[in-house]
Amino acid sequence: MITVLFADDHEMVRIGVSAYLSSQKDIEVIAEADDGGEAVELALEHRPDIILMDLVMEEMDGIEATKHIVKQWPEAKIIIVTSFLDDEKVYPALEAGATSYMLKTSKAEEIAKAIRATYEGQSILEPEVTGKIMTKMRRPEVKDLHEELTNREMEVLMLMAEGKTNQEISDKLFIALKTVKVHVSNILGKLQVHDRTQAVIYAFKHDLVKK
Repeated sequence: MITVLFADDHEMVRIGVSAYLSSQKDIEVIAEADDGGEAVELALEHRPDIILMDLVMEEMDGIEATKHIVKQWPEAKIIIVTSFLDDEKVYPALEAGATSYMLKTSKAEEIAKAIRATYEGQSILEPEVTGKIMTKMRRPEVKDLHEELTNREMEVLMLMAEGKTNQEISDKLFIALKTVKVHVSNILGKLQVHDRTQAVIYAFKHDLVKK
């Protein structure tokens, strides 16, 4: 028998889904919660095989509840069941430790299948969610622009932030004035700024300047 905890702040949703699941020979809803805080308490108390978690709830939302549960019980298998497909919900929920992600527009039979599959160790994701994840994986991660600077270029940028001229930087680092100009040009290009002032502003905005 697969034991289930269902957390959702809409009573009618809980009643409807729980009734269907309880009609299945291999599934038993052993507890219900109407907010994230209660879901955490019941999850740790009953240790159900599967937790059905709504995302938007008062007191504590499903993402925070998932984080708390997984932190204290890493083996928990949590299925998000929600109406939301936006990036601000999907990624944080999966990063929090949710195993599967289903929509409330899914048929009760599909949710039951997801429960069985998740119980067996699979991760069930709505096609739209899978598409979002694949798109994110294909998208190259954007690094901070200053990470592309060499150590010498970073030194030059720091001296620029101190207000030093190219000649003063040349004297300070014992390098040719022409070399300083090349470094400054490279810095502007890598930071995607048009002049020294913008480069210095970038350095301060990103806390690169030692205080």
